[in-house]
Amino acid sequence: MSDTRPAEPADGTLSPELRAVLRRWADEGGPLATRAGVVLLAADGLRDAEISRRLGVSRQTVGSWRQRWTSAGIDGLEHRPRTGRPATVDEAEVVTRTLLAPGGSGASRAVARELGLSHATVAGIRRRWRLVPDEPVAPSVPTRPPLPGADVWVMGLYVDGLRGVLLAGTRLVPSTPATAGTVIGADVLAGLDRSLDAALTSTPRPGSGPATAAERAPGSDHGSDPEPNGAPGPGPNASDGPGRGSPRRADVVASERALAGYLAQASRRHPDLALHAITLWDAAPGDDPAPAGVPQPPDSHGVVTCHHIPARSTWRTFLRAMIALDSTSHPESSRRVYLDLAAELERYAAGDADDPQHTVRWLRENVAGHLGAGETTDSSARGHTWSGVNQIDLGSFNECVVIETVRLSGTITRGEIAHRTGLTQQSVSRIARSLLDRGILIEDAQLRATSGKPRTPVRLRGAAAHALGIHIDPELLTAVVIDLDGAIVRTRTRSVSADTDPAEFVERVAALGRQTLAEAGGAVRPEGFLGIGVAVPGPVDIASGTVLGPPLMSAWGDLPLLYLLKDHFPCPVIMEKDSTAAAAGERWIGRDRRARDFAYLYLGTGVGTGLYLNGDIYRGVSSNAGEFGQLCAIALGRVDEDGRPEMMPECNPPVSVPDLAARGGLRPAATTSGSTAAYLAVGRAAAAGDRAATAAVREVARAVGRGALGLTDLLDIDLIVLGGPFFTDDVADFYLSEIARTVNEFPTARRLRRVEVEPSVLSAGAAAVGAASTIFHATFTPRLRGRETRARHLPTS
Repeated sequence: MSDTRPAEPADGTLSPELRAVLRRWADEGGPLATRAGVVLLAADGLRDAEISRRLGVSRQTVGSWRQRWTSAGIDGLEHRPRTGRPATVDEAEVVTRTLLAPGGSGASRAVARELGLSHATVAGIRRRWRLVPDEPVAPSVPTRPPLPGADVWVMGLYVDGLRGVLLAGTRLVPSTPATAGTVIGADVLAGLDRSLDAALTSTPRPGSGPATAAERAPGSDHGSDPEPNGAPGPGPNASDGPGRGSPRRADVVASERALAGYLAQASRRHPDLALHAITLWDAAPGDDPAPAGVPQPPDSHGVVTCHHIPARSTWRTFLRAMIALDSTSHPESSRRVYLDLAAELERYAAGDADDPQHTVRWLRENVAGHLGAGETTDSSARGHTWSGVNQIDLGSFNECVVIETVRLSGTITRGEIAHRTGLTQQSVSRIARSLLDRGILIEDAQLRATSGKPRTPVRLRGAAAHALGIHIDPELLTAVVIDLDGAIVRTRTRSVSADTDPAEFVERVAALGRQTLAEAGGAVRPEGFLGIGVAVPGPVDIASGTVLGPPLMSAWGDLPLLYLLKDHFPCPVIMEKDSTAAAAGERWIGRDRRARDFAYLYLGTGVGTGLYLNGDIYRGVSSNAGEFGQLCAIALGRVDEDGRPEMMPECNPPVSVPDLAARGGLRPAATTSGSTAAYLAVGRAAAAGDRAATAAVREVARAVGRGALGLTDLLDIDLIVLGGPFFTDDVADFYLSEIARTVNEFPTARRLRRVEVEPSVLSAGAAAVGAASTIFHATFTPRLRGRETRARHLPTS
């Protein structure tokens, strides 16, 4: 149908627009008339029996179409092609639907019903693409010629006024399947479609207007259709259709040079992958034997091969299928990667179409640095089998509830556990016995009872499990091993500079982690080692394990840190934003003192917030909840001419405090060098009573307090915890008093709550301890089935 569908009201009533469409269907007759009549009469309040009598159909028919309307709306009433006899079959659409289907609905029969195809047709397409469920067979992309290799990545996209080329990368060894399942959704694909439409509409085409060209670019709806003998057809460039003139030779040459330069750049950026240029559309004529005349880059030595899209797919559905295949095969290919692509297309659409440099030249970050999985680069790593614990496999929500109750209490009897949890005494005894047998709990000395037999309290056995936490800071790397009780077994630090080469940087992080584990010695049993948590400055892309743009660490932007580290450690490795990790550590180490909602203000290289709400760490949609600086800027009215919140210097304490003190007349110590040393020197001066130093610290604390005020009013919390490497003993009282005054004197609900502002129970290494605690938090914190969780049975990587 060509109707523009009006939105359907959420309450099921018929809007005037919907009613008009349905009445037109009823007046036109045909199969849609009965369906529209059922919905219209039902909306008027008639029962099924009366509707059946008026329309002359069975009650079963009435009920069926009412149910279809309720479940699928107006689209559910449309006539679909008869199953097994489709007019056309777009293989890429079947592939996309299969890969991105919600749990259980990607089976061949379900996809066949959804798309109006036969089960045999869908099953055949899945076999051609090697999308075989429950079999360790890597997918295959049937381009012409087929893509080699068993592992396919989407690496880039090139678009100019004449052609569109998708850049794919392959390697022979398949990746480990993504444990998190689908990491991209239909909403991202829809956004990409809109961005593509905008980009194509803005592209000037020879001999036609922009809109016509945009529609023609997909060109012959099924791309480059095959000739009868099976050879690749000429593609869209061979039949431009009416109104399309031939492009100028100068434009063709410029396009070929630009594409060759793009492919050369891709070859340099991704040397560990075999690259393949897949022509999506091409308006440039030519006799080049390569598909659609794609030029070889001059310095690529022939490593970029050229391909057509599959014969039975349109270029648009093929692009969607490749994105779906990439995102479901590789956790690194997250929503962020394709949102970046959409932003690049939108930039292209908004640019100057007459500019000869007006092209889309999107290349993603290097993902190949960790493709040599299983190759240990340091011989010291081979001597350890930190492969993750197997016996700590919590199969019961109630087991986690018992562990959490024991952890919060420190020492507690079985009867008290039953009273606090609501579990029966028998259930608690059975669970406690199981946890004692596995060494997770240990019994303390018996307590005398006034009556009955003595009670035997239990507590967590700290040595039952250990985790390694690593905190990455622009100036310092910190690694710490903690046990299940939160006791620090071993800690080490190592200096690092912000301009360190990313490859060398990853080696340093891995070496520090291995060294810390080795020095922990016999205290850490390999079978009791749960994994490694890594805390990094935000923003981060947790889904792809990528550090995006950390402050003062520009050399490490878009670094796939998590998956690079996984090559060094054959155990579970998870990554967390530093402020969120600190909140997790505060919750775990703080026990009953932190058994409520709170916000953790992390004073590091920038001020961040970790949130513990409703019994769990709150991360947000992108796992970047708690960006505190903009909240402070808005609270203080610090915005630029466009209304964008400013980057507030006060939210970077190691830089702003020394600067403010210097302006106030404090002479910097001759021995200090670098922001950290200068900050510590000002802190000592403030503790000693220096007026300029005190004023500087108070001014920064006042700005942080205004941001904390907005946080408490927004979340209605009554506890703020302060911590981080720059929350030192010298300046702690200044921050505590100033923030406590602000959040208690200014809120609108100040008569109803008293906000406590307390120092963290963690040391200055809060982020490192918190990173290790995230492993415990993910393993032992009770969560109801169906709630999103980072881990339960932590995989052995």
